[in-house]
Amino acid sequence: MSFTLATWNINSVRLREGLVARLMTEEAPDVLCLQECKSPVEKIPLEQFHALGYRHMVARGQKGYNGVAIFSKMAIEEVDAQDFASLGHARHIAGRLENGVTVHNFYVPAGGDKPDREINEKFGQKLDYLSEMRDYFNASKPEKAILVGDLNIAPREDDVWDHKKLLKIVSHTPVEVEALAETQAAGDWVDVTRADVPEGKLYSWWSYRAKDWDTADKGRRLDHIWATSDIASSAHSSCVIRAVRGWEQPSDHAPVFATFDL
Repeated sequence: MSFTLATWNINSVRLREGLVARLMTEEAPDVLCLQECKSPVEKIPLEQFHALGYRHMVARGQKGYNGVAIFSKMAIEEVDAQDFASLGHARHIAGRLENGVTVHNFYVPAGGDKPDREINEKFGQKLDYLSEMRDYFNASKPEKAILVGDLNIAPREDDVWDHKKLLKIVSHTPVEVEALAETQAAGDWVDVTRADVPEGKLYSWWSYRAKDWDTADKGRRLDHIWATSDIASSAHSSCVIRAVRGWEQPSDHAPVFATFDL
């Protein structure tokens, strides 16, 4: 069985319902994971998505911020939803597809502006969140699983537009990169995107502050698709749909795709 999965920080599913529907129509992933939905679950617009074949959803929501949802053409049942770092935020949902694959959808805290937990509480929360993710996967030892989401860290030098300039910028600091690596190792996760696209600059986020984001191309790869090592070799056709960042009233993120043959 082959299925395609996508992850996308939508920056308000209600405001950008039309963009979600357009992606569902034009790219038609079997599973679409959204972050930063900014909506209570009961107010997520479902009618149009159902009409496009996405009749199944598991989600955690909040009014105005955070929020994660998994839309699927296949049946999916919720199996977990963690509140790492006890923030009271809707940042994680996990569902098991009818083919037995568990999908974890994460929205890791951004971490604020200063990479110093002594003066920036949000940075400390981000590091604590990652530590608890690591401990969770150390304890659970996932199998036949996929982890996706806006992890808010660009780990590799070629995941940012300028490695040296961003070393002290939140999302690319060594302490964050190390914390993400520990989380990845804990679950024996394979970075599917970079397994498929091992070399070269690759981004999934471009700041709203850049008016000509496409030409300036000062991006970062903050959005990820990982798979446990038992199924990672089945993944292929990874890509970032960069053009979506140029749609009218876009999110500042572009969706990331991968296909799995299981």
